[in-house]
Amino acid sequence: METRALTARTSPESARDIPEATVARLPVYLRALTTLSEQGTGTCSSEDLAAAAGVNSAKLRKDLSYLGSYGTRGVGYDVDYLRYQIAREIGVTQDWPVVIVGIGNLGHALANFSGFRSRGFRVVALLDADPQRHREVVAGIDVRPFDDLEQIVHDHGVAIGVIATPALAAQDVADRMVGCGISSILNFAPVVLSVPEGVDVRKVDLSIELQILAYHEQRKAHGEAVVEAGEATA
Repeated sequence: METRALTARTSPESARDIPEATVARLPVYLRALTTLSEQGTGTCSSEDLAAAAGVNSAKLRKDLSYLGSYGTRGVGYDVDYLRYQIAREIGVTQDWPVVIVGIGNLGHALANFSGFRSRGFRVVALLDADPQRHREVVAGIDVRPFDDLEQIVHDHGVAIGVIATPALAAQDVADRMVGCGISSILNFAPVVLSVPEGVDVRKVDLSIELQILAYHEQRKAHGEAVVEAGEATA
């Protein structure tokens, strides 16, 4: 079990930079804690939380040490307290306005994704350059012209933009987003974006993820073939 009482980072002076690998795992811990909370779990050990998050307990304890949060010996982690602390650390205790550009099949799916609101994000606008799309209403939101981007960013204080356009349009969309003040971009287009320093881009490429899975499937199939060949010659 953990060895210190629960504490929280209370000032910028006490804060430390958190490694990117740890930052990438914090939402996973938050999701696991949310599930535990919904199941009625009040406290959990690092082993239980690590298992729910799919990591080893030593890595989890190291990650949480950057937050200044520890469990209590013989008790473990207070699920709701730690859940709130991680949510605060990654900034989802507030409501982040998001704009989605590109309302094709993927854009429709993203607009209908219920997880945005439950995780601290609010889609304030859906934009597309195709005039035929402007007649659509998706998830209760009117699809508006892409040329409305600047006004929407100004009106809603948008800092996060999602690009779900074809690859050829993605860089121009990113340039427009950056030009009107968006500083974080989630890019689903199969292209590498060029952005100025200070603008964060996260790329989601489903085809690459599938190719990685195909690689592992091929390795497993090869390994099985080797085992079968060895048994046949034994």
